[in-house]
Amino acid sequence: MTVVTVHHAKTHLSKLIAAAERGEEVVIARGDKPAVRIVPFEPAAKPDRKPGRLKGVVAMDARFFDPLPEDELRLWEGRGE
Repeated sequence: MTVVTVHHAKTHLSKLIAAAERGEEVVIARGDKPAVRIVPFEPAAKPDRKPGRLKGVVAMDARFFDPLPEDELRLWEGRGE
């Protein structure tokens, strides 16, 4: 484990990032108290998306495309009540 001060981290950030990417544990401390740990970024898994999954569950009829009533349109546009 590598423990460094904030000042050292600011001047050697690229090296510390490379160490974390290699799997080393890097901790940045304020004085003698550990504050944060640098870890490699792991992208989130993509959701399992399948077209048509909600077919029959969600329905829209032709009224979906009708203009909104004036009072509701004002609210959506932030023009007050």
